[in-house]
Amino acid sequence: MADDGGRTAAHDMFDADVASKGLGIELVSAGDGAAVARMRVTPAMLNGHAIGHGGFVFLLADTAFALACNSHGPATVAAGGEISFLRPVREGDVLEAYATERVRQGRSGIYDVTVRRGDEVVAEFRGRSRTIARG
Repeated sequence: MADDGGRTAAHDMFDADVASKGLGIELVSAGDGAAVARMRVTPAMLNGHAIGHGGFVFLLADTAFALACNSHGPATVAAGGEISFLRPVREGDVLEAYATERVRQGRSGIYDVTVRRGDEVVAEFRGRSRTIARG
């Protein structure tokens, strides 16, 4: 749920996300089971073929997924995820990951994330979430 300033539990989670911030990932929006995250592909993200390493594309999609499933509160973690790489990404590309809640039932959820470079889809991700008890 968003508070009066539009902040959600996802914003609080992202504030503490050292890994995503260390890669330059930005939170564009998060709320009501949806989120958008952005990242620029840097030279340190290239593999031996001089294209973006899939692990970084996965991490961007996973971050958007985490933001979407935590936008409701309480704390929610990944139970699994898979990605299909559709196009290579290159140094300097700005990628945006758009996460959408497909279903949330009990403590489980399913989210789809589309990673785009401009209007071009470069990857599709599906994540499964699980709400955890704070204790």
